[in-house]
Amino acid sequence: MSSNGQSPRFAPTTEEIETLALAALNRLPEPFSEHLANVVLFVEDFASAEILKEMELEDPFELTGLYSGRTVGQDAQTGDMPPTVHLFRRPLLDEWVETGVPLDALITHVVVHEIGHHFGLSDIDMHVLEDMVSL
Repeated sequence: MSSNGQSPRFAPTTEEIETLALAALNRLPEPFSEHLANVVLFVEDFASAEILKEMELEDPFELTGLYSGRTVGQDAQTGDMPPTVHLFRRPLLDEWVETGVPLDALITHVVVHEIGHHFGLSDIDMHVLEDMVSL
């Protein structure tokens, strides 16, 4: 315990972020949930230099999440990697602190946005879906 009687607080780990992201994914309703079996989730501190260059971003704190892969309904090609959702812990934590949005709500927002790309959803549709899975 610290001198003020409170337990010390630490930034959530990648595992804790992953747990929140998986919980958000598990709240997705049908027919969305049935198309997520082969989507791979990664939680990393930051996007790689290669991803930042590809996205034309100089500041790694600008990217909280990224979807890679074909949208549902597109024909898979030989050699395709599975669809992936990347969450970037440090930018997420910065946004959490800066906005005051509860961390689970922020993670849900980013996960739904990235999964929305998997389904080819518009921004409006992503907001509707987010409202469906919010706590």
